[in-house]
Amino acid sequence: MDTPTHPTDHHRHRAGRVPVWLRAAIPAVLILVWLVVFGLGGASFGRLSDVVVNDQAQFLPASAEATEVNELQEGFRDGDAIPAIVVTASDTALDDAQLEAVDELRDRLLEVDGIDADASSPVIPSEDGQAAQFVVSIAAGEDDRPAKDVVDELRAEVDDDPIDGAETAVTGPAGFTADLAGAFSGIDGLLLAVALIAVFLILIVVYRSPLLPVIVLLTSLTALCASVLVVVSLAAADVLPISGQTQGILFILVIGAATDYALLYIARYQEALGRFERKWDATWAALKGAWEPIVASGGTVIVGLLILLASELASNKILGPVAAIGIVFALLAALTLLPALLLWAGRVAFWPRKVRERGASAAADLGEDPTAGRGLWAGVGRLVAKRPRTVWIASTVVLAAMCLGLPQLKADGVPSSEFVLGESQARDGQELLGEHFPAGSGTPALIVGPEADLQEMADVALASDGVDSVSVVSADSPAGQAPVTEDGVQPLGPPGTPVPDPTVVDGEVLLQATLTDPADSLEAEQTIAELRTDLDRVGEGVLVGGQTAVALDTNDAALADRALIIPLVLAAILIILMLLLRAIVAPLLLIASVVLSYAAALGVSAVVFDGIFGFPGADPSVPLFAFVFLVALGVDYNIFLMTRVREESVAHGTRAGVIRGLRLTGGVITSAGLVLAATFAALGVLPILFLAQISFIVAFGVLLDTFLVRTLLVPAVSYDLGRLIWQPSKLARGAR
Repeated sequence: MDTPTHPTDHHRHRAGRVPVWLRAAIPAVLILVWLVVFGLGGASFGRLSDVVVNDQAQFLPASAEATEVNELQEGFRDGDAIPAIVVTASDTALDDAQLEAVDELRDRLLEVDGIDADASSPVIPSEDGQAAQFVVSIAAGEDDRPAKDVVDELRAEVDDDPIDGAETAVTGPAGFTADLAGAFSGIDGLLLAVALIAVFLILIVVYRSPLLPVIVLLTSLTALCASVLVVVSLAAADVLPISGQTQGILFILVIGAATDYALLYIARYQEALGRFERKWDATWAALKGAWEPIVASGGTVIVGLLILLASELASNKILGPVAAIGIVFALLAALTLLPALLLWAGRVAFWPRKVRERGASAAADLGEDPTAGRGLWAGVGRLVAKRPRTVWIASTVVLAAMCLGLPQLKADGVPSSEFVLGESQARDGQELLGEHFPAGSGTPALIVGPEADLQEMADVALASDGVDSVSVVSADSPAGQAPVTEDGVQPLGPPGTPVPDPTVVDGEVLLQATLTDPADSLEAEQTIAELRTDLDRVGEGVLVGGQTAVALDTNDAALADRALIIPLVLAAILIILMLLLRAIVAPLLLIASVVLSYAAALGVSAVVFDGIFGFPGADPSVPLFAFVFLVALGVDYNIFLMTRVREESVAHGTRAGVIRGLRLTGGVITSAGLVLAATFAALGVLPILFLAQISFIVAFGVLLDTFLVRTLLVPAVSYDLGRLIWQPSKLARGAR
């Protein structure tokens, strides 16, 4: 048995009692189990597209008015359906040949598999004669073709036989759904490839080793496969639905977090290999030093994510457990699979670099004066030790200056036509529609109320400046609906056609109000809000829904979530930090620094979004998601730093412990920050406005935390306050 040469070498002495066969069996079993999980999870990737749902209405809270209307309208129609609007327009009036071609196009499209011909509309020419439109209804039941596939076929039919001298586009809710699904199509391949390549290149630069980056990425990918396996199983069982944006965030979060935890463990393992001759002893020493900060870091993220369960908006509520599952597997892989792989590889993992000789350690190299020596982190340590107050005040001023851009952040919602960046046929078609028809054509507001109040409801809607026309659902009408004017329900057809009877379900009727503004616009949302207020005077049982109402209720729920979730996350993370650091002052400082960093990231992002990218605004959920990720993940780096500072402070005093902790963790935290920023930046390859904004805010915020907050602000404040940061623990009553 080896003779201990270091105060902590008693771990090796105890580990020596473990039989050799068990030392070989434990890592072998762990690796085998994880490889099985890797295989099963890899196979589950192919099932993701089958369980992903991108319908905004399905993620509304059950209490939302639009949700109630969605449920009620099913009684007036046969099954679920998504309307696709086909619009043809020309710079001049459409001639007879062009109108005949539009009729023929309609006949061909009604034969497409997945189209409900009976629920589709006839061709409707515009008043200026330069355009014509018709609505085709796409069946959206559980066993029906995906709406994207149907829209793709409709568009292919349009392209195969274009109408001379005119432009034709497929738009409407189905068109936007198809464009959004197409934008998410690269999530399994492109997004994952970009993220993994970025991480691999950073690890190559950091470690200058061919094997270690492979081990780290294998750990991260295995954690992701395990997450996908569980999430897909839950989604297939209708326990936990998943959207495209949730899927993208899951991928990035697991890869980034698992890699960060791996970097922290590797730093401890490399240091332990310098103190112990046997790999087994080094592994146990590394686990003892790494498990607490890794679990605490993962715990803050998991708690922050699970608090999203308190959200009103179902999409926010669903993201919480989905992403938390990913973090759990990231933690498990970093603390089991990675140590097993490194135990197998030993010092070879770091080849061609040499690991320190036995008995040496990075901590010992600092000597009695932690500010001595050369190198970047020695220089940063001297700067912090020499002028701590100047450093933290200057850092705070820089961050405060970045916050000045916050008033420019327009996070009150964006039209659904802007969800997809780049080309969008649905958006182009919506513009054509708005030039020749009421912009809300084909996507009406839905009004459900008592049959006795039909005319009064119609009169209120017609009196609104934002409503062009009103119709009532009627099975007796050829088009399935009949116009309603101030004179009552009107027949469709030649003079003498009988007035159709409205469809009545449980004493209620369904009105459709065509809006003058695009259905996805903020102006249309304002019209819906005013309609609801005005119709409340008709009766409490009158409800307003439809696509525009869905967007309005989604934005309102997202704003309510922001006001609720942000304070809860702050309180939860503060409690975790207090328990971890056994203090009150230090956790308060850490929380304050991360919140300031978050505000600075939002301020800079607002200026970039508005002045450089020209984004039309932001979804109300963007600040909330950015907050949860930045605060939870930003605190990670402070946890990595301050747990080491506390460890060093016990032996060397607080001020020396601050400089030692800064120097000992500087390289690994910087590497972790670069990895996490790169993985979130990879989200930007998907042409989705929401993900592009989250990508920039989180990546920039992580870099701020890495290079300014954790490097200068937190160490300088901690050094300036000295042992006061550990109040009220015993460590605060030490000599330094």
